[in-house]
Amino acid sequence: MGTVVANNLKTKGIKAIEEALLDQLEAPVSVRGQVKYVVMSQEQYQYLRECELEAALAESRADLAGGRFVKETVAQHIKRLKQINKSA
Repeated sequence: MGTVVANNLKTKGIKAIEEALLDQLEAPVSVRGQVKYVVMSQEQYQYLRECELEAALAESRADLAGGRFVKETVAQHIKRLKQINKSA
């Protein structure tokens, strides 16, 4: 995996990122020999966000199907949250 070295960012700028992303979807950015960041295209970022949302939706659907939910009014919900916070 082609790592973008922080010093290359200083000298090459965005070109260093563009070069790293030519043959991979994500590129780690190394600062003083340690990977600190990961860069990717906007399209890849959007794809990952959509995957997260799909996973959350699937989890919610599974909770609904499994009966793991609470049906309550706003007032009841606030009261339950206050009770949870007191016991925490």
